[in-house]
Amino acid sequence: MFLVGLTGGIGSGKTTVSDMFRSLKCPIIDADEIAREVVKPGTTGWKRIKRHFGSEVFLSTGELDRKYVAKVIFNEPEKRQLLNSIIHPLIRNQIIWRVIKLFFKGYQFVILDIPLLFECGSMLSYMKYTIVVDCTKTQQIERLISRDDFTKQEALVRIHSQIELNKKCQMATYVIDNSSSVDYTQEQVQRVNRLLRSSKAQWKVRSIFLVSFITISATTAGVCYYHFK
Repeated sequence: MFLVGLTGGIGSGKTTVSDMFRSLKCPIIDADEIAREVVKPGTTGWKRIKRHFGSEVFLSTGELDRKYVAKVIFNEPEKRQLLNSIIHPLIRNQIIWRVIKLFFKGYQFVILDIPLLFECGSMLSYMKYTIVVDCTKTQQIERLISRDDFTKQEALVRIHSQIELNKKCQMATYVIDNSSSVDYTQEQVQRVNRLLRSSKAQWKVRSIFLVSFITISATTAGVCYYHFK
């Protein structure tokens, strides 16, 4: 099994593209979904955030106030780094476990939907292919204003906090242009899906895993035999 990184820019339509891949029966691991899970009330992430940020970042229900936290971390880089140091390891661990489960289920590949794939970089080296969802900056601004009720300035702050989309496109294996119609985006998703399914990369990965497993098993058996001889 090989890994495919799916990313884009805020407001570029990555979730739309991810849903399209999912409709084609592609296995998806959504980092945003995991990020919400690791900060649910009572979890390790929730407790650490409360210890470092206090009760003001939580709603009366005990849930993390994501809008309030977003404003804080975008205006205070030190707090953004602190929050990332708390939740990123938890997210990464969950991603690894889910990848392992899918590997043993025999999937050819899995798509990791990671918004900050290039910005964080910690998972990038594990990706066989990368997909970037692209659109114009004007569209990003319009979508953020419409979706999140941001002002134009608030939208620009969030856009500029990430690597520019054109630079991400230059680093990507595949680019999906989401600046036109839904049908056009769907056509591109289907094309990339065909390319991924025609790849033979999974056999190399499985061969490496098999050799490593046999080596470890043989070594373990040898040690046990020597110990109990």
